[in-house]
Amino acid sequence: MSASQYNFASQDFLNSALATLQTEQQALGVLANQIDARFVKACNLILACTGRVVITGMGKSGHIGRKIAATLASTGTPSFFMHPGEAGHGDLGMLVPGDVLVAISNSGKSDEIMMLMPLVKRNAIPLITISRDDGGPMPQLAEVALTLGESKEACPLGLAPTSSTTATLALGDALAVALLEARGFTADDFARSHPAGALGKRLLLHVSDIMHKGNELPKILPNTSLHGALLEMTSKRLGLAAVVDEKNHVLGVFTDGDLRRTFEKMNSIEGNMSIEQIMTKTPLTIGADVRAVEALELMNHKKINQFLVVNDQDELIGIITMHDIISAGVN
Repeated sequence: MSASQYNFASQDFLNSALATLQTEQQALGVLANQIDARFVKACNLILACTGRVVITGMGKSGHIGRKIAATLASTGTPSFFMHPGEAGHGDLGMLVPGDVLVAISNSGKSDEIMMLMPLVKRNAIPLITISRDDGGPMPQLAEVALTLGESKEACPLGLAPTSSTTATLALGDALAVALLEARGFTADDFARSHPAGALGKRLLLHVSDIMHKGNELPKILPNTSLHGALLEMTSKRLGLAAVVDEKNHVLGVFTDGDLRRTFEKMNSIEGNMSIEQIMTKTPLTIGADVRAVEALELMNHKKINQFLVVNDQDELIGIITMHDIISAGVN
C-alpha cells in the first residue's frame, strides 16, 4: 500500500511526532521528581561494588538495559547485560558474589526476572530495581528501588513502551554520568575504552607511537656537502635531513624548502659547499611524549610539515611528519 492510500496528511505526521515528543518530555519531568535519596544510595552501592554491574530486563526493557550497560562500561563502571530468560538456563552463572544486579521492569513484576530472585538472594547479590513505582514484587525485594513515576505512554494505544523506555534510558544515563563524575573519570580514561575510534586516536596516540626513528632518520654532520645532504634526504624520503653533531645533538635542519630558498638567493650552487652554510640553525623540535593531535595543531599553526623529535638532552630521537599523523587517523 502506498503512502497516498493512507488517510494521513503531512501535517498529521508532524502533529503526531510533536505529540510524541511532548508526551515523552513530560515523562522526563515526572522522572526528575523521582530523583532523591534512593538515587544517592544506588550510586554508593555501585561505587562500592567490587565486581561488575549486571543489567537485566525482558523485552523492550532488555534493549534499554543493553544500552545502559554499554554506557556504564564505557564510562568507568564495569558492566554487562544478562538476558533473564537465558539466565534461567545457565547464564545466571555470569552473576557472582561482588556483583550488583540492576533489574529493569516497568511493571516491577517480570516473571523471567522474578524466577531468578531466590538465587540472587541466596548469593547475597545486591539488587537495584528500575520500575514505574515501588509496588511490584521486584522493588519489594530490592536494596534500592528506583522509580520512574506515573506517566502515560506516547503510544496512543497505551501499549507500546515509549515514554517509559525513554525515562528508563534517561535514568541509566543519569546513573552513568553521576558515577563518572564521582570516579573522576577523564577524557583519557574514556579514550582507553575506545582505542579504535577517532577520539581514542586523538587522545591516545603520541608522537613516540608514530615517529620515524633509528635507521629511518636522515642525519648528517654540519660539514656534510650539499651533494651528500641531498643523497641522504633522497634515500630516507622525508623531505629533510637533520643536522647533528658527533654526539647526536641537534644543530639544525635542511629541508626541501631550504634548498629552494638557496637557489633563489644564489646565482650558482656548488655541490661540495658545506650544509652548515645553508641549513636552518634554529629548527622547531618537539618531545616524544606530546600527543600526536597536539603536534598536528602546532604544525598547522607554525605552517610546517614536520618536527624533529628530541629528548631532554636535545638529542635527535625521531622525526614526525604531518603525513604520518594524518595517516594514523588523527585529524
